[in-house]
Parts: sequence; C-alpha cells; structure tokens
Amino acid sequence: RAGKATNRRRVLGQATSAAIGPVDKDAVRARRHRLAEGVPVPTPPFWGPKLIDHVPLKTLVTYLNERMLYQLQWGYRKDGKSFEEFKEWAKKELRPVLDRILRIAAKEEILRPTAVYGYWKAAADGNDVILFEEDGTTEAARFSLPRQAKEDGECIADFLRDVTDPERDVIGLQVVTMGQHCAEVAREWFAENRYQDYLYLHGLSVEMTEAMAEYVHARIRAELGYGAEDSRDKEKLLQQSYRGSRYSFGYPACPNLKDQEQLLKLLDAGRIGIEMSDEDQLHPEQSTSAIVLHHPRAKYFSV
Repeated sequence: RAGKATNRRRVLGQATSAAIGPVDKDAVRARRHRLAEGVPVPTPPFWGPKLIDHVPLKTLVTYLNERMLYQLQWGYRKDGKSFEEFKEWAKKELRPVLDRILRIAAKEEILRPTAVYGYWKAAADGNDVILFEEDGTTEAARFSLPRQAKEDGECIADFLRDVTDPERDVIGLQVVTMGQHCAEVAREWFAENRYQDYLYLHGLSVEMTEAMAEYVHARIRAELGYGAEDSRDKEKLLQQSYRGSRYSFGYPACPNLKDQEQLLKLLDAGRIGIEMSDEDQLHPEQSTSAIVLHHPRAKYFSV
C-alpha cells in the first residue's frame, strides 16, 4: 500500500540481474495466453482518472487493521496472551483510545482522506506493462518489471493480456493520502509534550492511509464487477482474501519507485497535493499509490 514506509508489506530492494535479463518473449507469451484462458476482461464504468475528495473516517474504520495499529504502530505486545486474549484485551483497553483519537481527528479535521483512481486499457509486452489511451493503441505509460529467475517464473506483466492479443486488458491505478495536516498536528502535539497522543496520532495516520487504500481498492473491485467475491471476514479481507491484487512500487515484484512518476502524472495527483520527492518518495508522507490487477491469480510474490 507507496509513500515512506506506509506500506508495511514493502521489502525494498533491487531485482537480481538474472530477473531483469533477456526475456524469451515466445515462452512468456505462451504463459500469458495460458493465464488469460477463462478470464474475461472486466468493463470499467469510465476511463481515465476520477477524484474522491471526501470519505468519512467512520467509513474508513471498516477497513482499519486494528491488529497492525495496536501491535506495529502503537507498540503494544501480546505479552504471553493468545491472539484471542489480546483481541479481547485490546477491545477494552485500546479501542477507547482509538475512538478518542478518531473523535478529535474528525472534529478538528486532522485526517483528510482523499484519493484519485481510474482505469486504463493495458497489455503486456515481455516483462513490460503498457498502459494505453482510450483508443487502445496510443501508449500512455510503460512499466518495466522484473521476473522470477526460474523456469516459468512469475512477473506482474503476465496477469495482463499480451500486446499481440486483439483484446486490450484493463488496469486500475490509485493514489491515496491522509494529507499534510496530520503530520503538522502530530508535530504540534510533540512540541506540546503530548508524546503519547503524538504516537497515537502518527500510528493512526499510517494505518488510516492503508485503510483508505483498501477502501479505494474495494471500490475498484465493485466497479469492475467482482466485489461479490470479497471475503466477508474482515481479518481475511485485510489479508488479501479477494480477487486480484494491488502492487505498490517498492515491492520486490515492482521495485522501481521512480515509476510512480508516470502513475502520478496519469492520475493528475497534484490536485490532491501529492508529489514526488528527490528520493522518489511520496509527499505527504502518509500517502500510498498502487497498480491494481483483476486477474484471480495475481497475488504477492517475491523476485
């Protein structure tokens, strides 16, 4: 889910030279045709980018991973408790804290979730993912991705139809942010010696960014017509129990953070205040971008 460390799943690192070496296009094309069998291309409700300028915090809480918030962001450990015991303890001791910070954030408009997402025609050429304008022939962007250095190794590009296929596939793009104001308020709280609330707010802003990414991804799945395949169990849903996947640049499967520049340009992300730093990180810090694939076999993998 890519900004600075907002995506806990990211394992930064470069692909091996073997993984980005010469591509046997015929073998890759055959693999792609196999994967495409029986997987129709969904029809999006629109082409290009669309703005989401306001989502109520209470809506996003539905997608909030409280376990990651309490344990990873806030630093509360199980201390010998079973997972179920920790959940019950957190419900009594930590959920009231979460509710309090959320009330403050809503009242003072500290967290300002916004997003831009959209759909492009797409195809794959070797290890490259190509995005097209609505005509399906004018190239709008191209992402060169690594492939696992083994026989029949995986590459994100294989989950899209081949560029030689007469039918274009569809790809989703998204970028979300909690805005810059939450970082400014957190710094103010720190300067006022409100250290505990500073930690609570900072951790919550990180996880609410992830929740916003989940919310937008769920919207994409619904609009493409396969949202009904989502797990009804929140824990499972937050562990990718749904069709397809979203990949943030910086994952081993798409390690080039600089590719976000093309993504942000297509989405016109500047209108929600998102820009790239010289280190290829997103600003504001609590922001994350991703490409979204609909193929049922598209899941996380390492290169």
